[in-house]
Amino acid sequence: QERLVESGGGLVQAGESLRLSCEVSGRIVAPLAAGWYRQPPGNQRELVATINRDGSTNYGDSAKGRFTISRDNAKNSVYLQMNRLKPEETGDYYCTVGDFIGVTYYPDARWGQGTQVTVSS
Repeated sequence: QERLVESGGGLVQAGESLRLSCEVSGRIVAPLAAGWYRQPPGNQRELVATINRDGSTNYGDSAKGRFTISRDNAKNSVYLQMNRLKPEETGDYYCTVGDFIGVTYYPDARWGQGTQVTVSS
């Protein structure tokens, strides 16, 4: 059974960094795309970054230049390095696996429990 487990969240001050990890079990990630989503308190989930099977990446506007998504297929894992964090980036972060149709990323139905990131000002 496919399972995604996120970790690495925490409480940091604005300007600091965090590295989120996502371990996937029950499914081989190498042939898949992957993405990280953020859900701010009281708001909908928003796509932060994606990485395709070939390693090509895309970022939301606010993440460009500060965040880096990566993958380690040997470890069946996906990561999100977040630098110079801002208070408005507080929220629950979820990783997903899925695929691209054209330029649009479609995550699979199964999601992990997420990891909480709090950025204080």
